[in-house]
Amino acid sequence: MKWYSLFLIGFLGTALSESIIISDSEQLQSALRSAGPGTTILLKPGQYRGGLYINNLAGTEEKPILITGTDPEDKPVFSGGGQALHLADCRYVTLRNLVVKGFPSNGINIDDGGSFDTPAHHIVIENVMIQETGPEGNHDALKMSGVNHFIIRRCRFIGWGGSGIDMVGCHYGVVEDCAFEGREGFSQSNAVQLKGGTTNMLVQTSLFLDCGHRGINLGGSTGLEYFRPRVDDYEAKDIEIAGNHFAGSMTPVAWVTADGGWIHHNTIKQPGKWVLRILQETKDTRFKPCHDGLFENNLIIFDSRVKTFVNIGPGTAPETFHFHHNAWFDMEDDRKPALPTPETDGIYHLLTDTPEGDMQTAQRMYSTLSKIGSHGYSRKILHKQYP
Repeated sequence: MKWYSLFLIGFLGTALSESIIISDSEQLQSALRSAGPGTTILLKPGQYRGGLYINNLAGTEEKPILITGTDPEDKPVFSGGGQALHLADCRYVTLRNLVVKGFPSNGINIDDGGSFDTPAHHIVIENVMIQETGPEGNHDALKMSGVNHFIIRRCRFIGWGGSGIDMVGCHYGVVEDCAFEGREGFSQSNAVQLKGGTTNMLVQTSLFLDCGHRGINLGGSTGLEYFRPRVDDYEAKDIEIAGNHFAGSMTPVAWVTADGGWIHHNTIKQPGKWVLRILQETKDTRFKPCHDGLFENNLIIFDSRVKTFVNIGPGTAPETFHFHHNAWFDMEDDRKPALPTPETDGIYHLLTDTPEGDMQTAQRMYSTLSKIGSHGYSRKILHKQYP
């Protein structure tokens, strides 16, 4: 999957034509009503009310709209209301340097306004913190439905009910350099969910720390009426998960009614129950069995909590999955992982706690990392242009 395109070039660095300095919620609402191509809305540090519904906010490729805190070290904080911001059918809009805290519904909601044939597009979320969403049930820190050509960069998600980022029918997007941190008292179904016909996505170089049931849900179970742009035979397709660090969670990655999915150059440390899951969470016969995932060049450190390495659900096609050149370190025993198909060029080691063992382990891990190339993973994003 070599599709990535720097669709953001040409509008991230464009000179903007108007700047409005904001210091309270009333001024912000007024500025949003009048904002047009090239507007920069500068929010001073302080408290701002949530519950903002922003419809059809439209920049252009040459003149995007920027909503940003003035001080990255002292960001404006949104609180109060069901959700902080709801952007409906917007395009060429950037949100930057914001904090969203304590919303019971969703933190930020971005969608196509229910018009599936006109998705929201060219949205950037950068250096935004969303924390304490929910705390339980289907309440997402960042909810996205029908959004194309977007990037979520250097954001932090702390404590949520459903998903850290929930994508339904989203296409051509990148999540990079983000941190997802589970918090006690929050249900945290997954950190990133890609479902409802989501395609052509890259999740890279991010941290997933104790993110609940599933770190990344590659697919899912979506009501047919919510698929964008239409129902096909998969929940997710052409997804790449690369260069991330997973620690904890019941499982770091689950393929769910997915068509393929390339998982590579990740570090997985001490999953709570499984290393991977292969599931089919819909009984509708139009969907193909979950199939053809590729898991390669990953480093996995596990202990006795992992009894089953790959949890395989009914109605899937585990025989179509491929495992190549992964490095497996057992912290307590000397087990070789049981996988649904034979692995090629796998590397298997036992970890030990003795001082001599620590040195030997460090040497083996360094050698292993060099062999699988995790030190050399570099971004592959955004070279091919898309209309």
